Amino acid sequence: MDAKRRAVLSITLDTFLEQEFMAVIFLKQFQNLVEEDRSKRKRAVVEALSVLRPRVNIIRKSGTEWQIMLDMDDHTFARHFRISKTQFEVLKGYLQEGGLQSDHNHGLPPLPIAKKVLMFLWYIGNQNCFREISDKFNVSSSSAHRAILQVLTIISTLGWAFVSWPKGCEKRVSATSFQRTCGLERVIGAIDGCHIRKQCPWVRGVDYMNRKSFYSVLLQGIVDAKGRFINVFTGMPGKVHDARLLQSSWVFQEWQERMGEYRLLGDSAYIGQDFPFIISPRRDNGALTDADLRRNTDISRGRFIIEQAFGRMKCKWRRIRDLLNTCTVTIAKIILAACYLHNFAQGASIGCDEHPDGCPREDDANQ
Repeated sequence: MDAKRRAVLSITLDTFLEQEFMAVIFLKQFQNLVEEDRSKRKRAVVEALSVLRPRVNIIRKSGTEWQIMLDMDDHTFARHFRISKTQFEVLKGYLQEGGLQSDHNHGLPPLPIAKKVLMFLWYIGNQNCFREISDKFNVSSSSAHRAILQVLTIISTLGWAFVSWPKGCEKRVSATSFQRTCGLERVIGAIDGCHIRKQCPWVRGVDYMNRKSFYSVLLQGIVDAKGRFINVFTGMPGKVHDARLLQSSWVFQEWQERMGEYRLLGDSAYIGQDFPFIISPRRDNGALTDADLRRNTDISRGRFIIEQAFGRMKCKWRRIRDLLNTCTVTIAKIILAACYLHNFAQGASIGCDEHPDGCPREDDANQ
């Protein structure tokens, strides 16, 4: 083969290889366009389905293993829920007798009674919102609100199981204890009012502004020598005077039948009022005798027990320290529940484990 023919063949081969290379590149580009178009179509289908498909909120809860709370040792359980495990079972029994049940809602699994009681104790013993409680116990916020309100409604009707007026022998025992404490005879209790902070209501909000310049609901409590409530009365606006609060309660209406020969210790709010069953201090106008001053000191020493009772209750059942964003109807139920649980959880102890020097703390302004 001569040189001219070889040159022609070489040029022809180079042209063919170049065209073959260009064909491979075109084929790859075409495949990429097809794949890109297919990916676009797939994304379009997914987006269309996401629009047409009903949205389902996936909420992940951290409290899926809430049952382990029931397996805590007694000390840890009491530290979290403010009562012992034995007291928890007794309280659960009271609530079941009152009508608490495990019920269904919108096809969801039923809430066990134990879970409802645990949520209630956590709610009233802390200041967590319903969102935090729902996360801790693996329920929706609405279910947590419904269950806690159900328990509150039931326990507020069970006052007979937790708070009762002393009978004959109990009065004598309490009178003896008060006499040892303050030296005054025939005293079976101490009475005082306590402010529970709340937000300003829409209707007649000015009535709830108290003399300490915050909005509150009043609680009237009477305690025995052990610091246990023997009578509670609540629901009146914070602007109401303690004496007016007493006149609105059944204690004032039935004091002759209930008190007999015994008396209660009260502070200066009851001075000059028609309360013959209350021993109140004399006003210090600069002309008090030594006997009057000693008597005032004895009354103050005896009344200290109710101030401590209010402090311990607010310390243990911390929900009542601040009831903002709570409707007025529910506030009374919460206050009553705290008073009942104060008696129920106290037992034989009249001290506070967290504050051995006494409650309330110095920065507690809403006493």
